Amino acid sequence: MAPQRNNGAGAEAELPEYAGHYRLESCLGSGGMGVVHLARSTSGMRVAVKVVHAQYARDPEFRGRFRQEVAAARRVSGAFTASVVDADPEAERPWMATLFIPGHTLADHVKRNGAMPSGELRRLMAGLAEALRDIHRVGVVHRDLKPSNVLLAEDGPKVIDFGISRPKDSELRTETGKLIGTPPFMAPEQFRRPREVGPAADVFALGSVMVHAATGRGPFDSDSPYVVAYQVVHDEPDLTGVPENLAPLILRCLAKEPEDRPTPDELMRELRSVAASYDTQAFIPAQRTGQAAKPEAGAGAPERHPRGPRLRKRLVLSAAALVLTAGGAFASVQLLDDGRATAKETSPPTAAADFLAWEVKPATKGGQMPQCSYGDGKLLCAQPGLISALDPSDGTVLWRHSVDGKSVPSGPPVMSGGLVQPPREGSRPLEALDPASGTAHWRRNISTYSDVRYAGGMVLFTAADGTVTGVDSGSGETKWSARIPGWTTVPGLGSFVGDPLAYATSTADDGSRTRITALDPETGEVRWDARLKGSLTPVGTTDGDVFFLSVNSVYGYTDAVVRYSPQSKTVRRVALPTPLQGAQATVRGNLVCLMAIGGTLVTVDMEAREQLWHLETSVSQGSAPVSDSRHVYFTAADGRLLAVDARKGTLVGQTPTRLGTDSDRVTASLPKPVIVKDRIYASAPDGTVFGVDSRDPSHW
Repeated sequence: MAPQRNNGAGAEAELPEYAGHYRLESCLGSGGMGVVHLARSTSGMRVAVKVVHAQYARDPEFRGRFRQEVAAARRVSGAFTASVVDADPEAERPWMATLFIPGHTLADHVKRNGAMPSGELRRLMAGLAEALRDIHRVGVVHRDLKPSNVLLAEDGPKVIDFGISRPKDSELRTETGKLIGTPPFMAPEQFRRPREVGPAADVFALGSVMVHAATGRGPFDSDSPYVVAYQVVHDEPDLTGVPENLAPLILRCLAKEPEDRPTPDELMRELRSVAASYDTQAFIPAQRTGQAAKPEAGAGAPERHPRGPRLRKRLVLSAAALVLTAGGAFASVQLLDDGRATAKETSPPTAAADFLAWEVKPATKGGQMPQCSYGDGKLLCAQPGLISALDPSDGTVLWRHSVDGKSVPSGPPVMSGGLVQPPREGSRPLEALDPASGTAHWRRNISTYSDVRYAGGMVLFTAADGTVTGVDSGSGETKWSARIPGWTTVPGLGSFVGDPLAYATSTADDGSRTRITALDPETGEVRWDARLKGSLTPVGTTDGDVFFLSVNSVYGYTDAVVRYSPQSKTVRRVALPTPLQGAQATVRGNLVCLMAIGGTLVTVDMEAREQLWHLETSVSQGSAPVSDSRHVYFTAADGRLLAVDARKGTLVGQTPTRLGTDSDRVTASLPKPVIVKDRIYASAPDGTVFGVDSRDPSHW
């Protein structure tokens, strides 16, 4: 959908500048319930943000429906739907951000170009069938599939807008006499029995959408919605102009009775037999698999260990796809006499190690997904209003420290200057905690709008005028304060574990160049300065070299990985075979591992200048990956920790799901796992932190 500036009059011309952390840039479209904007996140990622009209924001019933829309969109994941990246149904103007997908709607395409040719129609029908399979698989019925809710992206059609979708277990009910849907694409039962609408109604709508794509009109065509409603219930569809090889299948979709229509899986099978003269596998989505792995120099095969007794059944794993598990074993948390919590072990020891897997909820009541790091021999975790320290050997909560505010932390605590530095939120003062007890060692007020980073035993914060201040992390004393020499813009500061420098970056408005300056955090002195081609985001360092993701300045996707060597002033660029939306990355030696929105996971070897492997994980949202010599690890939105063979790019293990209770709340980004020697720690939406042995994920 092409962006358009909002030049309209009235209340909607005075739209908010921000929705959460997303700056609204232009209007993509407007409907009866809200306005969809093209927006940009703090990191520069482009998203589509739906903001509810002001009059509906005051309607409790509508807010309930919007919460349901967010929950439904969050539950759905797949290659043919738009992933949710963030949402706030409780905001003054409720909003939801999804992955921005460049492309026109099917309605616009047909209006501009006329009917689609036969080959494109088959690809469209196959993509929509898989989308419905993904939607129905998690118990959601879309109920409003129509040409304007289908985006034609480069990699296939995407189904959007779950505004009137309904989970099967929803407590919301259609009011008597109120029809919800778009008449030309509604099924007969939506008119006759609106309370009993099921997945088959979406299949009927798919048939109507296909007729529209093939002919430019619907199977039931009239200017009057009342006439259309009568035709849908009583008349036979008009398939004039529909290709003969697709007409019988579309006719089955348009059957009057739900039980007479094919399921999405049946459609997939039928489409494989349509028009054998064509390469049907080019457009029939199969199970998404990883590419054949190329050997990675210097990487050893995963260690295998004898299997001991097990508490859980062994997970049946497929290298072709990750299957969403329905649940998992939850360990109880027992309180000791001193009020500390200890985790109950969730698996017995194996021959691989003496480490017992454990899980614990650091918050005594409720608790959202913890964000954790490792320092001073402890797991340090942040949740809204709480900082806690855990014993990594068994999960015992060593101490808790309450902090002001209930907002979701921007990241985990950081060990700097020998003290625990909690993530700063809003107007909350900077503070540093004693790692042994969690008591405050020093506090300091700074501007609400200051950007805070930690590097080389220093706290660095950037003011709105571009001034950078260096504060000793151990004492809280200011060591220096100045603007970066030669800079006229406000820099974005970044740092990386194990790197003594801090990095200031700024990208030109047109995305043509990125400036990066390396700073000594103790003095503020410039170590080196470079201007590189393209819109670049730093993601890590190795031996003084800086690695970047090259981001398309128009559409926001990552199209290459870049390595800059300041000593030789050379640039190495490795293009990605397929661009990635919303990519997060980790650097380990010469390898860069990227996780994209939608679950695409790839590893790039910057020394060999090639992509080693590619895996479609089928998770709707994944954390930034982390890796050791054996595996790549990441967490999913449903609380799973997943492990992939670092050499082959195949799934080797996953933990059970640990779902939270707030299904209408979406986390903007997921905390990445924490590797400590042969153990790995992760967190889940139900407030759990858990630890497992990293050497053999098949035992998880």
